[in-house]
Amino acid sequence: PQEYAESNAPSPEEEVSQMETRALIEQVILSLPEAYRIVVTLREVEQLSTADTAAALGLSEENVKVRLHRARNLMREELYAKLGASAPQAFPFMGERCDSMVSRVLARISGAR
Repeated sequence: PQEYAESNAPSPEEEVSQMETRALIEQVILSLPEAYRIVVTLREVEQLSTADTAAALGLSEENVKVRLHRARNLMREELYAKLGASAPQAFPFMGERCDSMVSRVLARISGAR
């Protein structure tokens, strides 16, 4: 029998989860005050350095760091407010699926010795 290589592609459930997560993060970023939103967008989304972000916005590097820190705190609070009550359901224990995966991993480890 031919063995099939495991795919690195996400499952449909993982794809939906990733889309929902991206949408939630985008919503939270858009809810930030403009001064913070711009810094988050340049640093986290566009991945500019602190120096480049400061130069682009005409700010000091220290000011960029402070705004990014404050923005992250606001985002954390907003995400917790939106997900706080449902956080335990975010990563439910998968029961049989989890047991099956553990069994396969342990079997591979035993076979590798």
